[in-house]
Parts: sequence; structure tokens; C-alpha cells
Amino acid sequence: MSAKPSFIKRISLLIWNTLNGIRKLILNLFFFGILAAIIVAMTVEDDVKLESGSALVLNLSGSVVEQKRQVDPIEAAMKNSKSHDASGELLLADVLNVIDNAALDTRISSIVLDIGHLKWTGISKLQSIGDALTRFKESGKPIVAKANWYGQNQYFLASFADTIYLNPQGSVELEGLSRYRQYYKSALEKLKVKAHIFRVGTFKSAVEPYIRDDMSPAAKEANTELLNDIWANYETQVAENRNISADKLVLSAEQYLIELDKANGKSAEMALNMNWVDELASAESFRLEMIDTVGKAAEGNSFKQINFFDYQSLIATHPSLMIEDTVGIIVAKGTILNGNQPAGQIGGESTSKLLRKARFDDQVKAVVLRVDSPGGSAFASEQIRQEVLALKSAGKPVVVSMGSYAASGGYWISASADYIYATPTTLTGSIGIFGMVTTFEDSLSSIGIHTDGVATSDWAGISVTKGLTPEIKSVIQRHIERGYHDFISLVATERDMSLDDVDNIAQGRVWSGKKAVELGLVDELGDLDSAVAKAAKMANLDGFDSEIIEQELSPQEIFIQEMFASAAAYLPQSTTSTVLEQLLSQWSGVIEEFSSFDDPNGMYLYCDTCNF
Repeated sequence: MSAKPSFIKRISLLIWNTLNGIRKLILNLFFFGILAAIIVAMTVEDDVKLESGSALVLNLSGSVVEQKRQVDPIEAAMKNSKSHDASGELLLADVLNVIDNAALDTRISSIVLDIGHLKWTGISKLQSIGDALTRFKESGKPIVAKANWYGQNQYFLASFADTIYLNPQGSVELEGLSRYRQYYKSALEKLKVKAHIFRVGTFKSAVEPYIRDDMSPAAKEANTELLNDIWANYETQVAENRNISADKLVLSAEQYLIELDKANGKSAEMALNMNWVDELASAESFRLEMIDTVGKAAEGNSFKQINFFDYQSLIATHPSLMIEDTVGIIVAKGTILNGNQPAGQIGGESTSKLLRKARFDDQVKAVVLRVDSPGGSAFASEQIRQEVLALKSAGKPVVVSMGSYAASGGYWISASADYIYATPTTLTGSIGIFGMVTTFEDSLSSIGIHTDGVATSDWAGISVTKGLTPEIKSVIQRHIERGYHDFISLVATERDMSLDDVDNIAQGRVWSGKKAVELGLVDELGDLDSAVAKAAKMANLDGFDSEIIEQELSPQEIFIQEMFASAAAYLPQSTTSTVLEQLLSQWSGVIEEFSSFDDPNGMYLYCDTCNF
């Protein structure tokens, strides 16, 4: 990532604020109608019923995340329903809890994976869900998967099922992994825009699009090795689940055509021939099959079932009143930004507050820091790491559990932990640092705009409209070099390695969790449960509870959210997706990228390779 010009950021934020204001105005027009729905909802008893022998339908839609983004309660009410979360996100912990509970629930006879609307989710999170499904099957209960179409994410989970159903008009689409980007060097030259790059690290390729028209050989080498490593884990797991050869999953174009011809051009028939699926079934055929298997529901025409969201509400537990020793779990998810950030993002101040809260809570005896971040601000990363050190000084062990990625700044905040776990497919490392300043003096002069004036020093005269002097560039580069030295020195100290050893595996290069263990960047492969158990052991706890330490909502916020959530089922479906919402969603993505560049020193610990 790079430091964007402040005036561009201000203009973009102004546009976003305007659009966001219009959005909230429109949403507020529905307020009184929603209020009426709330009153109705609060007077209607909506009991969840679970018939004995029911199938648990895991209708997972949206993205699976470590921590949900904070959403506007009115916006949540407009979007929410029993089948879809307002933020479009599902908590990984909730999914695992539902599956593990169902394994022990005598009322649940089986699981139906209905994952056609599952969006992009990191392979490490999919693996955690797959491991939970494996535990479920150990209870002797079957799992079936059904879909009209399986993409790569959906098929990975479906492979854990005993039986995979596919619509006769559907397909299974496996294509492997890729890493492609757009490069802007020629465009910037034509626009006469100068990108001043400051970096250390052969493989720190985040800035390459601004200085090249293609991927560098070093970046290609690193990306190829990384993608092959991650894909090998995917192939191995799916091939083992389906009892087929790994080389039968992604076919060459020539092989694919041969197999398609054998199936008379029918993708579903080809999937059946390749043993990717077990049966072809329409929605009606599947309904009848499940009625034969688990029985017909007491009401309606479908089989006995309960969906993910209803079952989750049914098994919801209240906090224990027992005072016990606790392992605190703090989630650090998203780009690392400065200041206070809402839930679902990492803030130098807000995440530090959570770590301090754990430090001063006498019941919390150890902490697991769950890191799912590609990094961001160098300053904010160090703020968070300092709080990790303070926890250790207070005698509380800190164990890091890495999610889909814990790279660059994500690794910086992890390095000082007492112990580090990662999954085989975690993306980590990316030990490097960079800065970037874009100036427009040539592009402005080409249209007759010139900058001139006086200043009391070289620093006072710095502007994106007049460029950087060689001396200023040297100063910035020196700061970047010092930042890199600090990074590798930190890793060398905390991981008991030499500077040269760290430098050899640093240079901005990204590694898989499996490789990171071999290199000494990670201690052991394991999931969140492994990290919690390790933290408890390090704190010498025999009996303990675990608790997620997160930002607390005010009583008013809790009240509003609960009321709007109750009313959501009574709102018209047409409000869930509008052209305006789609446009605003696109804008929010653009603005989110701009807001990521907020380091006070213009230095970033960010892994762009983690987003493929």
C-alpha cells in the first residue's frame, strides 16, 4: 500500500460522506414504518421448534469472518432477515459452535450443506469448518451437500460430505489459484504523474504497479511458490476426502474437453464421471430423498429440518455466573489503522484498549491474540505490540493464533507473543516496509498550473504539487531503511534468530503457515482451540473458561439492535438490495482503500500478496 495525497483523500471522503448522508436520509424515511414493525415484532411469539430426527441445514451465506464489522442499526434492519446476516458476514466461532453442538444433539440426525451463497472465505477458515464437519461425522451422523453449482470455496466444504448432490444442469468449477494485478507505470508517465517509491525488500511488491508495467521476476518467483504451496493443501485435502487423485481436480483445457465430450457436453454428467459428485438431483428429487431419509416435517411439505440461524438461536447460552480463571481471546481482524476503529477493524488505540482491558482484569490469566490481518500502519502496529509486551510483563502469557493471514504488520503484532500458531495455509511473513509519495507537478504544468512561493525550510515547502528534492528523498529512504532494520531486529530478538537469518527469509516475502514453521517464524501448526489450550497450560490453569474480549456496546446500542433485529422479519424483502446500496457498496470499497493509508510517518507494514 502507499500514502495517497491528502487532497485526493479529502475529495474522496467528501464524496463518500455526501453519498452516505443521502443513504441515511433515505433509510430514515422508513423509520416510522420500521418502528411500527418493531411494535408488532415485540408482541409476536416466535418459538423455534426442533423435531426429533431433524436435519441441520447449514445454509451458510455471505463471508465467514473472525469478527463482524460494526453496522448501522437502521441499515441492519433494512438488510437483515433470518436467512442472512445484516453485514453479510458469519462468525467462524458461531459456525463451529453450531456444528459441534449438533454432533452431540440427539435431535439432530444429519447435516445438509446448503452453501451455494457462501462468498469468498480464506482457505484456513474453510479448513476449520471442515475439521468441525469431520468431528460431526465421528458421531456417526451423515453429511450431505447439495447445490446448483459448486465454486472452489463451496466445493472444498462439500468434499467433507458423505454424499454430494448436484443439480443436473449445474457444474463444479475448480480453477486453482492465481495472482494478477494491473500495472500503471505507462499510464502515470502519460499523465505526467511521479510516484516516489521508498522500500526495503526484494519481494515487497506492493508498489510495483506504480513503477513497472509487469510483475517482476522476484515477485513471480515468490507468488508462484506461495500459490503452489497453498493449492497443494487444497488438492491434498479434497483428494483425500473424495478418494480421488489430486491431478484429477484441475484439468488442462485439453483434458477438460476430452472429459466434457465423454459426457456429451453436459457439465453435471462430467462432474459425476470424475467422481466430483455422487448424485445428480433436482430440488424436488432432493426433497423427496431427504423425506425418505429423515422423514416429513410436521408442517409444510419439506423434510424435518432446522436452519443454521434458528438452531444458533436455540442453543444460545447465557454467560456463566461462576467466577473462573479465564483465557481472554482478542480478535485483530482487518487492516491495521490508527486511532479508534469500530468492531471488525484493527485500531492502534481501540485494539490496545482491549489488550489493556485483559491486562487489568484479574480473572483473565492468559490471552490469545487471534490475528487475521495483512498489516497496515507501522505506527499502529507498534502501539499494539507494546501492549502485548505489557501483558507479558504483567505475568500473563500471550499466544497468537493466526487466521487466513498474519503478514507484515500482522506479523509485527504477533512476533513478541510467547507462542505462535498458524494453519498450514495461513499467509504470514511479508517482513518488509515501504512508503510512497505521488506528486503531480508535471501533470499540472502540462495544463498550465504551476506552483511557486517561499518557505522557511525545505520541509515547510513539501507539496504534492511541486515534487520532492533529492535530499528529501534520501531522508525518507533512510527512515524506511531504519524501519526495515527495526523489523528484522524485532524478529531476530523474539524468534532467537540472527539478523542475517531473518534478512534471508524477509525482504517482504510471504510464506505459508506450513513453511513458516520450518523457517522458525511460527512455533506450531494448530487452530484457535490449540492456542487457547496452550495459553491455559502456560498459565498453569487446570479449570478455566474462555471469553472473547471485544468492544462493548452501550445499553442504547444494544436496545436498538435487538429491537431492529426483531422487526427485520416483518420488513419487505425489496428493501434488501437496491441500486443505491450497490453503488454505495462500491464507493465504500474505494474509500476503505484510501482510509487504509493513515500512518503519521507514512510508513506501512502491508502485505498486498495476501489478497489473491
